[in-house]
Amino acid sequence: MAVTAAPTTRMLTLVEALTELRMSRAAFYRLRARGKAPRCLKLPNGQIRIRRADLDIWFEGCEVPAC
Repeated sequence: MAVTAAPTTRMLTLVEALTELRMSRAAFYRLRARGKAPRCLKLPNGQIRIRRADLDIWFEGCEVPAC
C-alpha cells in the first residue's frame, strides 16, 4: 500500500516574512500586539512561523481602493 504525503503548507520563518515585508522586528511585534499582524504560529521552542497563505491574505487586506 502506497502512503500518500499530505500537501505541504509553506511556512515562513519570522526573518523571511520580515524581509519580504521590509519591516523591523519591533514594528512587527507592535502590529501583533494590536492584533493587526498576519496570523502566526508559535512553536514550542518559541519561534514564530507564518503560513504563506496567511501572509498573502494579510497583504490583500492591506490593499486600498484606487482614488
